Amino acid sequence: LIIGASIRYGVHNKKIIDFINTNKKQLDSIKTAFFSVNLVARKPEKNTPETNPYMQKFLELSPWSPKKLAVFAGKIDYPKYKFIDKHMIRLIMWITKGPTDVKNTYEFTDWNQVDEFSKQLNT
Repeated sequence: LIIGASIRYGVHNKKIIDFINTNKKQLDSIKTAFFSVNLVARKPEKNTPETNPYMQKFLELSPWSPKKLAVFAGKIDYPKYKFIDKHMIRLIMWITKGPTDVKNTYEFTDWNQVDEFSKQLNT
């Protein structure tokens, strides 16, 4: 079973956390993997499970220990965001020296990394 969750305003979705907590016993009895999608992972020094602060926080707070872990950067799609989200993300990007032009979409996903993760799932 593979579970993935993105970060929104600094946290993984509560529904994912609730699912994991409710089903921990079953999750522990099967082969599992977890990946986190967050823009912090666009930085090379924060794009691994060991160096990504959101993955580390997840692992500290979760009682579950998935067998495989991955972190992906995802993308910023400013044109699709609602006004408040667009400008909150823009502010966060300005603070963290990311892209701030709200007319553009920015893809940070390393698709080779995603492909490598998917290959590891078969081992």
